[in-house]
Order: sequence, then C-alpha cells, then structure tokens
Amino acid sequence: MAMAGCGSGGDVREIGAWRSDPPYIPPPDPGAAASGATAPERATAAPSDSGGPTDAEIAREVEQAFGTDAARAVDASGLTTAGLATVPPAAPAKVAQIINAANQVARKPYVYGGGHGRLAGETFVDSAYDCSGSVSFALAAAGLVDRPMDSTALARYGRPGRGRWVTIYANAGHAFMTVAGLRFDTSGRAEGGTRWQTRSRTVSGFTTRHPPGL
Repeated sequence: MAMAGCGSGGDVREIGAWRSDPPYIPPPDPGAAASGATAPERATAAPSDSGGPTDAEIAREVEQAFGTDAARAVDASGLTTAGLATVPPAAPAKVAQIINAANQVARKPYVYGGGHGRLAGETFVDSAYDCSGSVSFALAAAGLVDRPMDSTALARYGRPGRGRWVTIYANAGHAFMTVAGLRFDTSGRAEGGTRWQTRSRTVSGFTTRHPPGL
C-alpha cells in the first residue's frame, strides 16, 4: 500500500477507532481579577437558564478586562510557554476539539507518512507526523474528516477561501492551517519545537480552503 505523505496522492487506510489523550485545558484567565468588578457585582449579575453567565455577561467582563482588544481576546488563541495553543473563550466546540487534538501532536517529531496509517493497526495515531498527517489528526478529532488526507487532497477539502476560525493552506508538496489566529505548521518546529506559531508565512502557491461552517 502506498504511504500517503505531504506530497503523495497514495491511498490511505480506512479510519480506525478515534482515540485521544485527555484534552489540554488552558490555565484560568486572570482577566476577571483585573476587570475592577467586585465580587458582589459579579454575584448579582443575572444568571442564564443553565445557572452560568450569559454570553452578554461574558462579553461585558471581557470588554472591561481588555478594552478595545476585547474582540481579539475572545476570538484569538494564545500560545503557552510549552508551545501549546489555548482555546479562545468564544471558540465553537469543534474549534476547541481541533486545538486540543493539535496540541497532542504539536511537539511530535516529523516523519514523512506519519499519521497516515504508518503503524500497524492504527489510522491516525502515530509516534511522528508529517504536515498533512498532523492537520488530518486535528480535523479528525472534530469529526471533520474520516481518513488521513495528504496535502493534495487537503487542497480540495471543504469550501474555498478563508474560514472564520480555521483556514487550510495546501498544495502538492505541503499543508498547514491557521486556527483562531495561530499557525499550525510542521515547518515551524525548527523555531521552537512546536507546530504552533504566532508568525505568519507566505501563502503564495497554496490553495486556500476551510471546513464548512468554520
């Protein structure tokens, strides 16, 4: 069977049972303490039907904490000192799943064909990943793909253009994606040992796609 790597168009194995480690949970946001709101003020806010704060209440507290940067604070992922991405407060569940899964492989070694059924009995789970294998792993965790896709297949995946939360850039030789403002790219590992990067890169020569709805 041909091994499907970043630039290969070979077949891939059918999806196996999805397995994942416990999700990465970002540390508490200290912004609430910096908002200036007292405990009684927060306690008297009208609760939502579920007993938790409403979206409007969260937005007000974020605006108090971050001012004009409030929109970015709720929409943009941050990078921890360990090189892992945090989940933005406003992120949909599927975006959180993508980020948590990408964190699991962010610091894994690179190997051509990694994440494409390279290990016997496994489909997505591997000890090392190539560019498209790591992107496929993260998308699969959110139920957005049912098999590993090489970079050529990712160049045809989903909908054309940039997404609101997730954008995939792919061509015949490479694939990477941006998620909530961070770049998830195997080529970035040389800079800090992690696929997550805060800096952008040229997208000339890449097809731009996004998962439907994201």
